[in-house]
Amino acid sequence: MQQPELIIVGGGLAGSEAAWQAAERGVQVTLYEMRPKVMTGAHTTDRLAELVCSNSLGSNLPDRAAGVLKEELRRMGSLLMRLADESAVPAGGALAVDRDVFAQRVTEALESHPNIRIVREEVTEIPSGPTILASGPLTSQRLSQALARLTGQEHLYFYDAIAPIVVADSINMDICFRASRYGRGEQDEGDYINCPFTKAEYDAFVEALVQAERIPLHDFERPVLEGAVGVRAGKGKFFEGCLPIEVLARRGHDALAFGPLRPVGLTDPRTGKRPYAVVQLRQDNLAGTLYNMVGFQTNLKFGEQRRVFRMIPGLEHAEFARYGQMHRNTFLFSPALLHPTLQFRGREDLFFAGQITGVEGYVGNIATGLLAGWNAARWLHDKPLLTLPQETMLGALCHYITHASEADFQPMKANYGILPPLPRRIRNKRERYAAYARRALEALDRFLAAVNDDMA
Repeated sequence: MQQPELIIVGGGLAGSEAAWQAAERGVQVTLYEMRPKVMTGAHTTDRLAELVCSNSLGSNLPDRAAGVLKEELRRMGSLLMRLADESAVPAGGALAVDRDVFAQRVTEALESHPNIRIVREEVTEIPSGPTILASGPLTSQRLSQALARLTGQEHLYFYDAIAPIVVADSINMDICFRASRYGRGEQDEGDYINCPFTKAEYDAFVEALVQAERIPLHDFERPVLEGAVGVRAGKGKFFEGCLPIEVLARRGHDALAFGPLRPVGLTDPRTGKRPYAVVQLRQDNLAGTLYNMVGFQTNLKFGEQRRVFRMIPGLEHAEFARYGQMHRNTFLFSPALLHPTLQFRGREDLFFAGQITGVEGYVGNIATGLLAGWNAARWLHDKPLLTLPQETMLGALCHYITHASEADFQPMKANYGILPPLPRRIRNKRERYAAYARRALEALDRFLAAVNDDMA
């Protein structure tokens, strides 16, 4: 009997996970990835599942929303979560990976799967057969035009920014110190390198940052530089969770000290006191030779990054392995286009996955890829499609992106605010989050048991 066939467009996190899940369910998958023939403005390699912005997949703590979503994926048999765990580098309570090792392992796993064929070509039209579109936030212009024709509307889009990476040997450890907030971390001295500011140093840094020269944008892009937030088509704006550091600094002199540079839970061993502000550096590779600047997404010119960021205590001689940059991210207005199964409303053999659906964050992309892979395989095998319980984090994300109002819709990360309320109010935040987490995993276990019975 001939195996059913499925086309997947995009070899990022969502497409890679979808390919694996469908292939494991007896589907012959053709995975299209345009790199290296056609590169994007953010990718640097031809590897599948390359991490572009950060090497962190967010919190790994069991009572945090991101931690709950990770545990759901582990229980659902996610390939990429397993490989992320195997590629982990120290990051306190977060799951961070060596991005090169992770991408290489994903690439090798998919290349060696007997049911997966990888084609290195750009797809410029929507394929006519069973398809998962996981082309990501950097969808090529020609495919974007084809999507606009398919959906009958313009894309919604926002702008994202990535943080610089510093060479470890260039960090002045006479000033910087190792520590995780509140003592979390696997290493005795802590998983993060911290650059502590005095108030005078902070004041000078913020003044230089807000005056620094940014990469010029086109006229239609200029509203984003004012830090406005929104996603209406044709009005490109920043996603609130990825504001460039210079845009955030313009919101107020102390915005950084209460945001990504907050010093809570840290003590400078030189003074025995909490610094006025702190820049944290997180290990970016297994060798520990590279560190990324946490929360320092930026659109400053490269020369300005070198000048201003060397004002950070301990980075006065910093060598930058990669400068930060900004790029356009494209996504659909999913509430009008998709079912919670991630099936396209206008064509039952077409599914979408990843950031193009309106989920935000690496783990959300992996999760929607997993669900799209499951449902595409089930559609090909004439089985009913799966909608996860809203009590689960993945179910809540899929419900949000397919039910949000047009006025409020913007990319969404895993968070407890999208889950249905608990049956009784719990005032203590930690206890409340633990209750959400417990309910989510119990709901998932019941769901998976029913799915297994269905497949028996």
